[in-house]
Amino acid sequence: METDINLKNHTIKLPAIHFSIAGSNSLRMKNILIFFSLVFILSCSNETEYVRVNEPLVFEQPSNFPALAYDLEANPPTEIGFELGKKLFYDGDLSRVGFISCGFCHEQKDAFTHHGHQFSHGADDLEGTRNTPSIQNMAYMTHFMWDGAINHLDLFPIAPITNEVEMDESITNVLAKLAANSEYQKLFSEAFVDGEVNMENFLKALSQFMVMMVSSNSKYDKYVRNEDGITLTSEELQGLAIFETNCATCHATDLFTDKSFRNNGLAPNSKLDDLGRYLVTGLEADKYKFKVPSLRNVALTEPYMHDGRFGSLEAVLDFYTDGIIASPTLDSALQDNGVLGISLSSADKAALVAFLNTLTDEEYIADERFAEF
Repeated sequence: METDINLKNHTIKLPAIHFSIAGSNSLRMKNILIFFSLVFILSCSNETEYVRVNEPLVFEQPSNFPALAYDLEANPPTEIGFELGKKLFYDGDLSRVGFISCGFCHEQKDAFTHHGHQFSHGADDLEGTRNTPSIQNMAYMTHFMWDGAINHLDLFPIAPITNEVEMDESITNVLAKLAANSEYQKLFSEAFVDGEVNMENFLKALSQFMVMMVSSNSKYDKYVRNEDGITLTSEELQGLAIFETNCATCHATDLFTDKSFRNNGLAPNSKLDDLGRYLVTGLEADKYKFKVPSLRNVALTEPYMHDGRFGSLEAVLDFYTDGIIASPTLDSALQDNGVLGISLSSADKAALVAFLNTLTDEEYIADERFAEF
């Protein structure tokens, strides 16, 4: 007697399989093997391919942080969107030469900077003219790059990808490479409603990854939020008081930046003469102004300043006491009745460095969500 079996719209007929004690054991085993082989083959049919559900990710707002700048409703992070963005972040094919990824210059162990490099090396070993900034808390920022040339996170990746001394590739070529890759085709189809491998989805995926890169669990954070019984040492508390008096005007809020552009009195690099924000606005008042960087994880991100000229926090503080140069656009916070800079003793500087070390977020730099595959 034959048996009809329907699997995934396939009807098959199998000879009757007898499980009685009598009869040939080899014949019974043969029939059983045939049956389960057919079940396995048909269960792998492409006609009903498994599709993952793209679950939303929860963005957790730290209680000591200001409001977000990024519109999460316009691009809500999802599990697969984040996965896609992470894969793109670490993919060297986004560059012309095939091995320079975003993660090439933004290394997690160094708070996503390029530790020890004054200027990063890009395609064909060409060198840029500005130090690599850290990537953290990007969802709170309104402008990107040292001169603020980009004013939306979704547009930020375009600059390094197309820069000839960085990744030196066109967005058109990047999309063509992604569209030809079956793994990317699948991820885009799962991450976005339209499933298209296009510029909008490409940039949104990268943003979903960067939006979730929140650094908010340093010793300082746990102290101000009264978490885990964390306290600061007397020297760290002294450094905090000195910081609030002398530095918090520019390095404001618990983001440790007011997001503004300022001339902090650096003597222009004679080889570069980088005019900073002026190159974007064309305004004389913006000459030699650069974005105030966040000081989060600052102990991990040397060298410092837009041109990486200082190799230690101590050297930075020495500059603020003794190295500021007067100029028409020098920030008013750094001059008082003709006196330039900030008055700090050696003990003050040591206390400031001790406080700045409390801004290191070990959880962030070890977070496997952001680690390279």
